[in-house]
Amino acid sequence: MKKVLIGLAILLILPIFSLSQILDPIKWNFKIEQSKPEEATLVMIATIDRTWHLYSQDIPKGGPIPTLFTFEKNGNFELLGKVKEPKAIEENDPFANMLLKFFTDKAEFRQKIKVLSRKNFMVKGVVNFMACDDRQCIPPSDNDFEFAVKGNPDALEPAAVQPASATTAATKSDSVKHALQLSAKADSGAKKIEQAALGKTDADKAADESLLWFFLISFLAGLAAIVTPCVFPMIPMTVTFFMHDTTSKRKARLEATVYGLSIIVIYTVIGTLVAVTLGANFANFISTHWIPNVLFFLIFMIFAASFLGMFEITLPSWIVNKADKQADKGGFSGAFFMAFTLVLVSFSCTGPIVGAILVKSAGGALVMPIVGMLGFSMAFALPFGLFAFFPSWLSGLPKSGGWLNAVKVVLGFLELALGLKFLSIADQTYHWHILDREVYLAFWIVIFFLMGLYLLGKLKFNHDSDLPYISVPRIILSIFVFSFVVYMIPGMWGAPLKALSGYLPPATYQDFDMNAIVQKEVAGIKSGGGSGAASTLCDKAKFADFLKLPHGLEGYFDYRQALNCAKKQNKPIFIDFTGHGCVNCREMEANVWSDPKVLGRLRENFIVTALYVDDKTELPENEWVISQYDKKVKKTIGKIFADLQITRFKVNSQPYYVLLDTSGNLLTSPRAYNLDIEAFVKFLDTGVGNFKKQQK
Repeated sequence: MKKVLIGLAILLILPIFSLSQILDPIKWNFKIEQSKPEEATLVMIATIDRTWHLYSQDIPKGGPIPTLFTFEKNGNFELLGKVKEPKAIEENDPFANMLLKFFTDKAEFRQKIKVLSRKNFMVKGVVNFMACDDRQCIPPSDNDFEFAVKGNPDALEPAAVQPASATTAATKSDSVKHALQLSAKADSGAKKIEQAALGKTDADKAADESLLWFFLISFLAGLAAIVTPCVFPMIPMTVTFFMHDTTSKRKARLEATVYGLSIIVIYTVIGTLVAVTLGANFANFISTHWIPNVLFFLIFMIFAASFLGMFEITLPSWIVNKADKQADKGGFSGAFFMAFTLVLVSFSCTGPIVGAILVKSAGGALVMPIVGMLGFSMAFALPFGLFAFFPSWLSGLPKSGGWLNAVKVVLGFLELALGLKFLSIADQTYHWHILDREVYLAFWIVIFFLMGLYLLGKLKFNHDSDLPYISVPRIILSIFVFSFVVYMIPGMWGAPLKALSGYLPPATYQDFDMNAIVQKEVAGIKSGGGSGAASTLCDKAKFADFLKLPHGLEGYFDYRQALNCAKKQNKPIFIDFTGHGCVNCREMEANVWSDPKVLGRLRENFIVTALYVDDKTELPENEWVISQYDKKVKKTIGKIFADLQITRFKVNSQPYYVLLDTSGNLLTSPRAYNLDIEAFVKFLDTGVGNFKKQQK
């Protein structure tokens, strides 16, 4: 049994280890539709990898880079209107603080043209686009396209084709020289870079850890389901049923094993069906649209009312009776149908838990629902297998009683609290402002305060037994609950409550934020009193008029300028490959950089350098570079530094953090998106330590 489960787990988890560092999540195909000679439609089709999304053409200023189609003009055709795109998914992004439009799975863009030439001709152009998933973004990329258009015999006269002027930048000797300067330092640290590229990035590791945590949470949810009134009484009854055949204990135990494995198979099949049939479009739909989120909120409220004793939810009796008749046949098929009967009978208690796991996993990759159901079902089937092999343990089980209903009521309170999350998502996406951060917190404070009172016996619900005294476990649990309530109270005035950041609305949804008021007052005092601290920079940073570092840090936005200053001050360089549209970069800055231990080290120990890979500012011609990766000319700030990241570090996702010495060599393995503050501090300290060793 153990080998089977381990093998199944490996098969399910194996796909996540195949992540590549040079990411290419968007595949473009181009075709032309020309049903009449005087008009044609150019069709640009983007096929989008699972969990990734492609941004719309319509993105607010200051947000991610929108998709942009550019057509080379000539006299052979005329554009009719703008490029039309399909209906996009809309989602309020708390870090970008704006409503963003994007596509998943597949997006088809269409541009109509009027044919002005009698002869056949080509329409050429380029699409510039940016793609992100839930952990990283790739810098804006270009994809060239061309369409073969048939001429229009009825055109008035052959149009004069005006060839696009070819750039001579690639032949400029100073451009070649600049390109070589940017990549010259790569040779001295090539071995270190290669080792870093071959290993897993922190984003990959974070994905692995996320999946592992989801498995563990689902496993704990399965254990919680065992101690519900629908399931717990069935343990001794079911195990006794399998052990009634005293003539063959081996056969009875084998049937019990089939029973336990059947439970795992049934739940895992449910997870697989969700993963295969619903896919990424459904995941984005339920995570952004108000209809499914309000529906899930109402479902959670109904289940909460049931758990609190208002009414009982059961499946139709004919479904349960049919499965029960099949179970009476005995043998291995009987064991399977008995497991199926258990799943049906326990629905009123396990339904909300299973539903929560599937809803949570629907926003993840293909493997998430499968792993979630595997974890839940393994824990759920565990007692039946153990007690079947060790029936003497049954005598040690606590008897059914009022404590089972208490478990159900506590789960009801949790359903009330967690259900608010779905209403909050719809509220943020559509700017209803029904459930602002302090209102949301007020609900949670009241819900968990009432749960604490219930644990102390001050509240009593339907089906509750008399409570002559308070047991030690209830006292301990109530202490944790009331402590949690006290922890949440400062959040009503703007405390960050980082432990709950994934469940609460963002701080921008806070009407009264004392923390923000204090920061403004401190900033006003600093700006009005005295000259302030002297700059730590060697010279004025290039691009500082439109590029900024967070938390008042001083630094550079150009690699060569930072390298020169590092040599003058004899300090290591901290490079942040980032982007204007990189939501995860902002999350790292808000949650990791803001920590005093991190912020102090960045300010004191490094030449901080932010290289924006999506900035479209075009540089003078003498600063253009020829890519060593794709041999194309890079003209903008973003393209130059995106190429630097790919060429030197074999990575094209952001955020990506690199520590270099004054010669541009790696000091330690780079890091990507990871909210572990202590690990980030260790990363910085390791770089400084290795730099000091070099100096000695």
